[in-house]
Amino acid sequence: MREHDGLSFRSSVMLSFLLFAFVASITPGPTNLLVLSNSARYGLKASLPIILGACMGAAGLVLLVGTGVGRSLMQVPAVQPVMAAIGVGWLTWLAWKIFNSPADPMSPDDSRPRLGFVGAAGLQVVNPKTWMMALAVVSVFSQGTVAHLALAFFLVSLPCLACWALLGAGSARLLKSARALQWLNRSMAVLLLVSAWAAYLN
Repeated sequence: MREHDGLSFRSSVMLSFLLFAFVASITPGPTNLLVLSNSARYGLKASLPIILGACMGAAGLVLLVGTGVGRSLMQVPAVQPVMAAIGVGWLTWLAWKIFNSPADPMSPDDSRPRLGFVGAAGLQVVNPKTWMMALAVVSVFSQGTVAHLALAFFLVSLPCLACWALLGAGSARLLKSARALQWLNRSMAVLLLVSAWAAYLN
């Protein structure tokens, strides 16, 4: 009976965590907007490295915080402000690039530099919001093993970001004219800028 109660408790904790991971991954934020923007501009296939990089970066932080290394790092007074400044600076630059990008769809094979796997993963590392999420996961859902939590977060966030990529690809099909694509680019850039600075100032 006691074993059954323990199993039931662990199941309820995992269900609560999966719901938390879903809400954290599906709600609009800088990463979601970058996935949407890149998918609309370069196509669905080109957004896959960004999705994988972002999901693996966030899951990796959960793992890092769970081992105690990340938690100790965040207790150093200078670390969080420096990471926040780097993160908001990077996102501001990306928003500027999106705002000024040409209003025409581009091939996934286009050679011009853009955000990819490493960039998306790196963005999670310098994003204080992702660190706070990882700290919350480890603190609130400490009954689960860290490796399981990190894996579960990766598996939940993957389809959530894929939905944003599909939304971006669908938007590109609907917005055929150069003027409409320019409107999409600039709208995404402004939203990215607002979400980045809102997170930074809060």
